[in-house]
Amino acid sequence: MIDQKDLKPRDLQRPDEQLIKLNDNEIMPLPAPYDKPGMEPAFTEPKPAWREKYCASLDGFVALDTLKRPKTKEEEEEFVKKFLSGLEKIFTDANGGALQPLALTFEYCAKCNTCSEACHIYEGSGNNELYRPIFRSEVLRKLYKKYFTTSGKILGGFVGADMDATWESIARLGEAAYRCNLCRRCAQTCPLGLDNSIPAKEIRKIFSQEMEIAPSPIHNKGTVNQLKTGSSTGLTKPAFLDTVEFLEEELEEKFGRKIKFPIDKKGADILLIHNAGEFIAWPQNPMAFAILFEEAGLNWTLSSEMMGYDSVNYGIWYDDIQAKRIATGQMTAAKDLDVQRIVIGECGHAHKAAAVIADRMAYGSDKVPVESCFPLLREIAYSGALKFDPSKNNFPVTLHDPCNVVRQMGIVQPQRDVLKLIAPKFREMTPHGVDNYCCGGGSGFAIMNSPNFGEFRNKVSARKKFAQILNAFQDTIEDPSIVKYVCAPCSNCKGTIRGILEFYEATEKFNLQYDGLVELMVNALVTMDKPYFEFLEQ
Repeated sequence: MIDQKDLKPRDLQRPDEQLIKLNDNEIMPLPAPYDKPGMEPAFTEPKPAWREKYCASLDGFVALDTLKRPKTKEEEEEFVKKFLSGLEKIFTDANGGALQPLALTFEYCAKCNTCSEACHIYEGSGNNELYRPIFRSEVLRKLYKKYFTTSGKILGGFVGADMDATWESIARLGEAAYRCNLCRRCAQTCPLGLDNSIPAKEIRKIFSQEMEIAPSPIHNKGTVNQLKTGSSTGLTKPAFLDTVEFLEEELEEKFGRKIKFPIDKKGADILLIHNAGEFIAWPQNPMAFAILFEEAGLNWTLSSEMMGYDSVNYGIWYDDIQAKRIATGQMTAAKDLDVQRIVIGECGHAHKAAAVIADRMAYGSDKVPVESCFPLLREIAYSGALKFDPSKNNFPVTLHDPCNVVRQMGIVQPQRDVLKLIAPKFREMTPHGVDNYCCGGGSGFAIMNSPNFGEFRNKVSARKKFAQILNAFQDTIEDPSIVKYVCAPCSNCKGTIRGILEFYEATEKFNLQYDGLVELMVNALVTMDKPYFEFLEQ
């Protein structure tokens, strides 16, 4: 095993059983009260069976649970051949619009490591060399130079082409591509305007599109499920309709509100599309949207048709082909209802997928205007149509900025304007806005738990976010009698924050709660006779 300080990109081809090992005494310290001994679960050792079956030789963690070790020399050669074929393709015009930024990052990176200082995974790991944003990019650069450039073929190591394409080096590179959240904070800080998340995404695409290898929670249980049933959760149309009926009953039973969710309403102004995970894991979110939209008198609807009731599009993380299938399907569902616009609910990656990525996947008359829910929520809050009592939210509140909403789309102020109106004890994280850190669950990490990847997320990729949360509440964090609320207006981010709060037992020990923005808005409504949050009823 290599001391991480001595690790070099070319070391990915070494025959070591495991290149580096993360230690509890080397990763970034957490703020109080988690700076005390025994407050944090320790790293666990990977099981021997995982080493035999998967590629656990990078850092002991396994993200690619569909990447299996070849059983024969022929299988290994075919594996290498497919990777090199894909590597060549990403530098052609067949790359679907990412060629220029990829080429610029590939050619002009000055290796100044400014991006490292901006990376929450690098910092959370204790500045481990393996997690520098440029590390995997440099491995990709070495492989391309060796196999596809004249100078690399002739001069080899003299021009940096000192990397062999073997099962171990390629498999480790595939794993390394899933040690990046694709949050693009590195791109924001690069003095040359380069983006080291693009090589990570392109490596994932090679593995998926060329080699048919992708994490099963994202592909098999996500995209394939969505194309088959309409939802990444497997929520079929009959199940979706049953769920909506249940939510209507809940609204009446708990809050005395008789609200009928408008389903498949032709010609509505708004088609509201939620992350379907909200209906299952956080039903209070679509219920809150229904209360707000109905009380504000909006002309809105939900779709019950396949691809119309789940805003998820996991393809944007790993496979352009899958992303296009989902994006065009969602547009078709909106067109069939003849709505004026699609409004994306509290799901960060759905914002990027439907409002940004779909722009190059659906064209002309096939497109429907797509908007974020956040400017609309601000409009509702300040319209005067609804009356709020901020004293109902008289507890400390901080805001997590979802990367795909804030940093990548520039929607920074609307949600803050709402919080300033309804949450008198609102305080910002440091840093915040476009400079905020990823939750640590971006690009699929939030749903990747096999075999031991959840531990990497909770202890490393989400570490910086947990530290931000703790720092935001330092004045009250150790007083469990005081509710502390993390407003996380994104399904993916909520999943990660739920995970770290459970992992560190922060809710149980310190009354650290989380949920979205619309729930806070409904809780503050003057017309609500009882708290919307169960934790306020205790």
